[in-house]
Amino acid sequence: MAPQNPQPITPPLPNGLAAVEHDIARACVEARRDRKSVTLIAVSKTFDADAITPVIEAGARVFGENRVQEAKAKWPGLISAYPGIALHLIGPLQSNKAREAVALFDAIHSVDRPSICEALAKEIDSQKRRPELFVQLNTGEEPQKAGVAPGDADAFIAACRGKYHLSIAGLMCIPPVDEAPAPHFALTAKIAARNRLTKLSMGMSADFAIAIQFGATHVRIGSAIFGTR
Repeated sequence: MAPQNPQPITPPLPNGLAAVEHDIARACVEARRDRKSVTLIAVSKTFDADAITPVIEAGARVFGENRVQEAKAKWPGLISAYPGIALHLIGPLQSNKAREAVALFDAIHSVDRPSICEALAKEIDSQKRRPELFVQLNTGEEPQKAGVAPGDADAFIAACRGKYHLSIAGLMCIPPVDEAPAPHFALTAKIAARNRLTKLSMGMSADFAIAIQFGATHVRIGSAIFGTR
């Protein structure tokens, strides 16, 4: 049987980046925050270089990918052509991909278990390259989702620092799709504050304005910029 053709990917939305930038600026005003305190991560997973290039040329400089192998296939050429790009891994990381992840990404948002800590510590020491690290929380304690349970977060962060000598910059969360996001953002911010973490990766296309109200420093926005996948 012939393989089915994949669903077509829509092109970038007209002025999608500009509209998102406007909405972020407005959310920052409403939250009484400086726009410079929020980093927009344009989530380019599943989109090829031809779709990403117009977004770079429109001014985006920070991009998010879910898979190491996909990013490795398309980003080295783009980074060479457009210096100043920062690449963030926002999807799950396997231990056997730690070497490639440390070499390619400027930030990793999915530190969530001891095996990842051990692999990252080894590669950071070996490569002398230090991507910014975020511990991923599973605030809804959903069994199908990666991340550290809130009740285990303090001990896990302490182990990252003490046992593995990792410098943790902040926390990342993805609220359950069927629940209001605000309580999850508030919980993430509370855990970050008591662990002296200043960066919060939270908020996507549908809820980033709420995340900014709760202190998000990084918002991960894909469909509002690139269109539906």
